[in-house]
Amino acid sequence: MGDPGRLKILVVDDEVYLESLIRQKFRRQIRDGIYDFVFAFNGVEALAKIIEYPEIGIVLSDINMPEMDGLTLLTRLKELKNTGLKTVIVSAYGDMDNIREAMNRGAFDFLTKPINFDDLEITINKTLHEISLVRQSMEEHNQLIAIQQDLKTAAEIQQAILPKVFPPFPEKTSFDVYASMMPAKEIGGDFFDFFLIDSDRLGFVVGDVSGKGIHAAIFMAISRTLIRAAGSKGISVAECIKTVNKLLSKESVSSMFVTVFYGILNTADGHVEFINAGHIAPYVISSSGIKSVDRTGGIALGIFEDFDYKSNTFRLDIGDRLVLFTDGVTEAFNSSGEAFGDEKLADLLSPGHDRSVENIVREVISEVDAFSSGVPRSDDITILAIAYTGT
Repeated sequence: MGDPGRLKILVVDDEVYLESLIRQKFRRQIRDGIYDFVFAFNGVEALAKIIEYPEIGIVLSDINMPEMDGLTLLTRLKELKNTGLKTVIVSAYGDMDNIREAMNRGAFDFLTKPINFDDLEITINKTLHEISLVRQSMEEHNQLIAIQQDLKTAAEIQQAILPKVFPPFPEKTSFDVYASMMPAKEIGGDFFDFFLIDSDRLGFVVGDVSGKGIHAAIFMAISRTLIRAAGSKGISVAECIKTVNKLLSKESVSSMFVTVFYGILNTADGHVEFINAGHIAPYVISSSGIKSVDRTGGIALGIFEDFDYKSNTFRLDIGDRLVLFTDGVTEAFNSSGEAFGDEKLADLLSPGHDRSVENIVREVISEVDAFSSGVPRSDDITILAIAYTGT
């Protein structure tokens, strides 16, 4: 049971001798701070006392009183909608009609006159225990509401830090880019980003943080920020990833890591320098078909501080599309437990040479959602597509 000393017991009865009798019978409990009594002589005074003492948890009320009787008081108390306030009604022995009416109006329990003080003590303790459970439940509910509000705010912040204006560089005619991140829960661990390093180079990245929840979201934000900050300096992809990996390895908690595909597109000639740090290989869609980009053998960031990442290159021809994604796409499951899979994704992307990057991203998300319809999303879905036009 919780600490009942924090609750007050309001006794409502027009018999003036009752106060001194209760204080005498429960003098030890009052002295030890177990019980704390407040007294009123009718329902009107009782309502005033409840306003004056919000810590009142039990109302022990007689039925027959002047000005406002106990049944009317019960009705007024019910209007307060305070589930942490319990009423014990007191009536004459055999007065079952009033007792039944009191229970119908929300009384928690009842006692009969003349009051048996042993029975009263048992009833008070039982009621205090019930109030303790109710207030604990209310506190947990309020905490849950606060957590949900925090998650909603975190989700809004997370989405705000990702690029969301498309086309992002309308003055650039040599390429186009579109991306989307759909978290499985309120917040996710996936991210994407892209940024101009100079007039001819576009940095781009897709990442997937291990784990879920708040920790993954924070690690996602840190990873994205570090890659953008390092990459914007114009350093090579290898230098950028080595710098970020060193920082993440030093600061990583709970053995968290992030898989990353980071590349720099030279928009003047279509060459792409990249590092694949443990991530799924992206696809290049060309007029001759679809192929995946060779891996570079790198491991996820945040595991080994001094890992020597090696970059590689490939070239996009005019009209080619590059599609990066996270495993939330290929590992989306349907109601039969089947995964969307690499083959289905490749088939979906194959005729994509002439499609806009926005259509590619939206179609993949739509197909994955349709495939897994009725099944809760188990992982974040992130897709980034780049079209190289070379003009």
